[in-house]
Amino acid sequence: MNRPFCCYFVKQKYLKQAQAITLRTLSNLTEKILSIDSVDPLEIYGANNKYLNLIKAYFPELKIIARGGQIKVNGEESQILKFEEKVEEIINYLHRYNSLSINQMDRILKDEMVVESKDNANSDTILYGTNGQAIKARTLNQRRMLKSIEQNDVLFAVGPAGTGKTYTAVALAVRALKNKEVKRIILTRPAVEAGENLGFLPGDLKEKLDPYLQPLYDALREMIPPEKLAFYLESGVIQIAPLAFMRGRTLDRAFVILDEAQNTTHAQMKMFLTRMGASAKFVVTGDASQIDLPRKQVSGLKEALRILKNIEGIDIIFLEENDVIRHQLVKNIIRAYDKNESTDKN
Repeated sequence: MNRPFCCYFVKQKYLKQAQAITLRTLSNLTEKILSIDSVDPLEIYGANNKYLNLIKAYFPELKIIARGGQIKVNGEESQILKFEEKVEEIINYLHRYNSLSINQMDRILKDEMVVESKDNANSDTILYGTNGQAIKARTLNQRRMLKSIEQNDVLFAVGPAGTGKTYTAVALAVRALKNKEVKRIILTRPAVEAGENLGFLPGDLKEKLDPYLQPLYDALREMIPPEKLAFYLESGVIQIAPLAFMRGRTLDRAFVILDEAQNTTHAQMKMFLTRMGASAKFVVTGDASQIDLPRKQVSGLKEALRILKNIEGIDIIFLEENDVIRHQLVKNIIRAYDKNESTDKN
C-alpha cells in the first residue's frame, strides 16, 4: 500500500537533487560577449551561417548566439577561452589574407594552421592579397606613404612611372575599408587624352574613360576577391569615375584617390580638394614629367604642390627612380629621358 507513496518521495528527493545539481552547474557557467567589429561579420558567419555552424560543431559544449558584430557565448570558462582564441585566429587570418574559405576555417579550428597575430605582422605589410601574398611597401618612400597617411588627411605622392605610388595608394585605401576606417573608396582621374582622342570611343564619358582606369581595376583585383569586388562596385562601396563626376559632392567617411593628377587644371584640382568631408583621406598621385594638357595650360598638380606645401595636415612625398619596382630597364629609361630633357632646356 505504501510502496507507491514511498516511491513518490524517493523520486521527488532525486528530482530535487537533480535540480540542485543543474542550478549549481548553471551558476558555474560563464557568459561572455565578443565583439568582431574589426571585420565584416558575414566573413565569419558565412552565407546562411555555414561558417558559424562549423564553429558551433567544434564547440558543442557552448551555447553560441551571433547577432551582427557580437557573439554571445555561454559555457565553462575554459571552453570560452579556447573559443576566444579561435575567433581571434580567424579574425587575424581575415586581416592578413582578406578572405576565408570553409577549408581554411576548418584547419584553423583543428589547430592545423598557425595564424600570425596582427601585431606581429611585418610593419611593411599593408595587407594580404587575394592569393594570400603580402602587399608591402617595398621602398623607403612607399614606407613613408604608409606612415604619412596615418598622420595626415591629404597626401601628395609624386614621382615617375613604376614607383608604385598608385598601387600603394590603392592598397592603403583597401586596408582602410577593410579596417572600417572608411565606408567607401573613390578612385578618380581627369579625362585627358594621352595623345589619343576619347571622342571617337563609344559610350558615355565613364565608359570612354574606363580603359584609362584599368590600372586601378588591376590593383583592386589583386587585393579583393572577385565576388566581393563585384559587389563593392555594384553597391557603390568602391566607385571609379572621371574627375568631372566629383563636382558638387561632399566625400565623407571615404578614402579618395586622384590618379594622374598632373593632368588636372587649376579649377579641377581646387574643386577636387574642396570635396573633402569629415573623416576622409585624400591621396593625390601624379607624374609631373608626363603632363598631357595643352602647352599653355598650367598643371593643377604643380600649382597645388607650390600653394599647399606648408599647410598642416597635408604631406608631400616625392618618389624617385630608386623607388621604381618595375623592370630594371625602367630606371635606365627614366634616367635617359631626364638627361635628354635637361639637355633640351639648356
